[in-house]
Amino acid sequence: MARSLAVGALALLPLAAAQQIGRTPEVHPRLTTQTCTTKGGCVTHDTSVVIDALTHPILDIHTGASCENSTGDPDPSICPTIQACAKNCELEGINYAQHGVETNGDSMTLHQYLEINGTLTSVSPRLYLLDPTGKDYSFLKLLNQEISFTVDVSNLPCGENGALYMSAMSQTGGRSNLNPAGATYGTGYCDAQCGFDPWINGVANLNGSGSCCNEMDLWEANSEATQLTPHACNVTGLYECEGAACGSDGVCDKSGCGFNPYGLGDHSFYGPSASDTVDTTKPFTVTTQFITNDGTASGTLNQIKRQYIQNDKVIQNANVQFDNSTLDSITNAYCEATAASFEERGGLAQMGEAIEHGMVLIFSIWNDPTGNMTWLDTGSAGPCTTASGNPSVIEAKDPGTSVTFSKIAWGDIGSTTPKGGASGYQS
Repeated sequence: MARSLAVGALALLPLAAAQQIGRTPEVHPRLTTQTCTTKGGCVTHDTSVVIDALTHPILDIHTGASCENSTGDPDPSICPTIQACAKNCELEGINYAQHGVETNGDSMTLHQYLEINGTLTSVSPRLYLLDPTGKDYSFLKLLNQEISFTVDVSNLPCGENGALYMSAMSQTGGRSNLNPAGATYGTGYCDAQCGFDPWINGVANLNGSGSCCNEMDLWEANSEATQLTPHACNVTGLYECEGAACGSDGVCDKSGCGFNPYGLGDHSFYGPSASDTVDTTKPFTVTTQFITNDGTASGTLNQIKRQYIQNDKVIQNANVQFDNSTLDSITNAYCEATAASFEERGGLAQMGEAIEHGMVLIFSIWNDPTGNMTWLDTGSAGPCTTASGNPSVIEAKDPGTSVTFSKIAWGDIGSTTPKGGASGYQS
């Protein structure tokens, strides 16, 4: 359940997106990743990340003023048309350290808060994985494949969400004559929530449209709760919705077919204690597999499986009781029984088509000033209280909150972890 940066707690100014490429250079933090096969092992790639275009300044080339007005929308005096906006505005590079991003080899840490000019500021970065050229996004095609990563959520309290997910964005970020910057500057975001960002594919959103696409939430979690959720849309690629098409009955399934161990009844599987099966006070590796009906990359997705590794021990996903049987993965039967909206938009088969076509890998850390993240970790979803997830409480109690992702690898099933098969991530 990714959220739009337009409603996030970003306080760095100015916030914007893309048109011409500006004069301040964009230097991407390096983040190595690996692709793996069962026969050949893993190969390291010198990839990098780019922060979302909404975090980059976009300035009037004539005056240096922001191309956005006080409400965060394209300023009509500068952007009366999308063509004028592209002519008048340029997108500038940023300093990533000032936006809560640290990388070191195969590891990246994202910070919720930074002290800026003596004031604690919520920066809430969202980043996309670029391919080795740095021009386009890495395009992951994971049908009948798996993806693994190591994560440290020990400093993610109630109300925080350290997320790693995929969306059916354009591989180029929507690069065009009106958006020459493209993926290099983080344009083109979309997800199943159909957010109303001021720019869509790097072009001024002058019609108040929403930006929709299929979304696969590999990992939404803090130290208290975790959820794995596919969100299907009955469209391919980015879709600009209008009116009812953007709502809960529109083209995308906003709720998803989620698997949350706590929410499904296992309250001791995941949490900040040595007595929990997965102890969130220490790092662990997460593997997600996309199983097809015929075991090929052209088959139909019919199962999403999860396993963990911690302290060199393979941990199978939580086994929970469902419909008079035991469930440990997301299946057609599970989604048919629990996620009507997901099924109405094509269910796992539709999600599989998006995965087969290719999706962009996204990293973020955020909290929720409107709902305190209760859908993830409170009540039936987890042990947190509504008050504990309030961003003001988080800021006061844990201003250093952060999440670290490392050792990101994808490829053949059984190839991305040493415990998964003959190969595995190679340091």
